[in-house]
Amino acid sequence: MKRACLAWVLGATQLLAAQITLAQAPSTGSGQAYPARPIRIVVPFPPGGASDVTARMLADKFASSWGANVVVDNRTGASGIIGTDIVAKAAPDGYTLGFVALSFAINPSIHKLPYDANRDFTYITVVASNPLALVVNNNVPANSVKALIDLARAKPDALSFASSGTGTSPHMSAELFKLLAGVQILHVPYKGSTAAHPDLLGGRVSMMFDPVAAILPHIKAGRVRALGVTSKNRSAELPDAPPIADAVPGYESTSWVLIMGPAKIPAAVSDRLHKETVRALAFPDVKERLARMGSDVVGSSPQEARTFIRAELEKWAKTVKAAGITSAQ
Repeated sequence: MKRACLAWVLGATQLLAAQITLAQAPSTGSGQAYPARPIRIVVPFPPGGASDVTARMLADKFASSWGANVVVDNRTGASGIIGTDIVAKAAPDGYTLGFVALSFAINPSIHKLPYDANRDFTYITVVASNPLALVVNNNVPANSVKALIDLARAKPDALSFASSGTGTSPHMSAELFKLLAGVQILHVPYKGSTAAHPDLLGGRVSMMFDPVAAILPHIKAGRVRALGVTSKNRSAELPDAPPIADAVPGYESTSWVLIMGPAKIPAAVSDRLHKETVRALAFPDVKERLARMGSDVVGSSPQEARTFIRAELEKWAKTVKAAGITSAQ
């Protein structure tokens, strides 16, 4: 009789614990605890890039933590607009998320979009930011950002800068530099960052803004010189390169990644997504891999993420207008 009574008490205790856990789990609004089915993270870029790799790291951590299936869905095209629109039009239940980058903040100023960046999304967190390095080929007689500015002012359009294409982070980082420094430098677009490197190293273009991880081997080999970095603080990978803002007040341009969902995701669900993302970013293996990619972990609050996006939209709108960039370019 005592054993039966004890078994009943233990069973009741376990049932109560399960009920409490279920009650504490966020709901999507249908009464089901979240997550109750597979989660899709839409990445509007090809597999293998920094955004894709980062999204897959987080997807693995989500799946491990929740015991749910988390799938990364690469939907490329139109500067990330196709994949982003899928997220905007998804059901606001937390089962379709988006993983966007700097192009998300630039696109509204260049393209006609099927969504509104301020209205149609729930921002979860800025995951990480990637500083770019300002590098010059070894023929350019400038060993500092200030010396480069002086050279550009003395000879307008005599210097040229390579980019990975119109509207990309290397291009826009250079345009912001031109705007704030008050210089004229000729833009030479290429089909990708690595496609520009031979002409940069060979002296056929003067300079380039490029993600630190992409250009670092050439810097270490002495094939190009790093004059500065685009972030507010120095890069761990380039400790001798000062922030460009030291010579150009107000300058900052990083290639960031952000996780979001469609507008009106229930607060309990978005809060859980935020907490889980920040928890995943604290894992040593995640931090180490992001550092190898040249990324700095951010993990901002949802409100900070929304404030950040608004500031980025405003900054790049001004830059695009000043540079005269259009969708036809």
